Amino acid sequence: MALTRRNALAAGFAMGLSTAITGAATAQEVINMTAIDGYPERSMWVAEFSGFFIPRVDELLAETGNYQINWMEAYGGQIVKPRGVLEGIKLGLGDIGIVTTIFHSSALPSQGISAVTPFVSSDARVVAQAVDEIAREFPQMGAELAAENQVYLATGVVLDTYQLFSTEPINSLSDLEGLKIAGAGYNLRYLEGIPGAAGVRGGLPDFYNMLQTGVTEAAMLWPEAAVTFKIAEVAPYMLQADLGAVNSKTVTVNADVWAALPDEVKDVLQTVALEYRDRVAGIAMDKAAASVAAYIEGGGTVVVMSQDERQAWADSMPNIAAEWAANLDSTGAPGSDMLVAYMGKLAAAGFTPLRDWAAELE
Repeated sequence: MALTRRNALAAGFAMGLSTAITGAATAQEVINMTAIDGYPERSMWVAEFSGFFIPRVDELLAETGNYQINWMEAYGGQIVKPRGVLEGIKLGLGDIGIVTTIFHSSALPSQGISAVTPFVSSDARVVAQAVDEIAREFPQMGAELAAENQVYLATGVVLDTYQLFSTEPINSLSDLEGLKIAGAGYNLRYLEGIPGAAGVRGGLPDFYNMLQTGVTEAAMLWPEAAVTFKIAEVAPYMLQADLGAVNSKTVTVNADVWAALPDEVKDVLQTVALEYRDRVAGIAMDKAAASVAAYIEGGGTVVVMSQDERQAWADSMPNIAAEWAANLDSTGAPGSDMLVAYMGKLAAAGFTPLRDWAAELE
């Protein structure tokens, strides 16, 4: 019987990869795997990992009956906190998990490709596929994770487009001047062209308290998360700026664990990782409009930012995409080529950027 998050603690967190023969008649090999994320299970991508990814892997493995995975699930800080998944999988504290890549711009710089190209696409499905294609066409993303003792499976999570949630009404770009605004990773750089605006780094579970206590007056997040974490209670105003969908999380496996897995299990994990990618992106889009409606029902007010104001915001920013590409280029990685290819994929999907970040490459 598979271990679950409910009995994980009682089981003493028996982690690592091991095998056992469960009977001579079936000769079925049982593989113990620990799945981790620092975010709580109410987070949509964690709920889908537990409720879709794991059962789907089990389903496909059952078709041949050669292997069974004995899962232990540990979320919400049971083993690691949100920022600790990368190191946790690297060290073998978990075998497979969802790395929040936006926390690791130094170790995983190429994962920032959609975060450094705002105001292009708000479609999570398109961004998910484009980033994953870049990862498969260029070895850079896989190499960065290999340096962290991990194997890249898929761009696991692309969420609905970032919006701005605030304690007081925001109607224009000038209203952002002088505000302290919570964010994570590259999106803090979206504020650099706005006079007096200061980015404050934080994680999604922290935003409610940061807004409630006045540490920040606004936060950048997506509507589904705003509803899940009851942001309307402390930030009842949403500026619909459509900053863009961003790949923020990647499914990885500990490299030592991966090396010991049978090829059939590897194939199933890779197949389901892609299905999970598309499923989560689809749910994000399906929930987008409903989440905005739920935010309003929860006491929130939405102001739609005009195209002129959005254009002014995009134009005010430094070209963080060109900087990102140049930094990768300087290490011998194909940063500029990746950026051009990525922007081309979004253009081919029908999206016209407010600012063509790749056109400004030196």
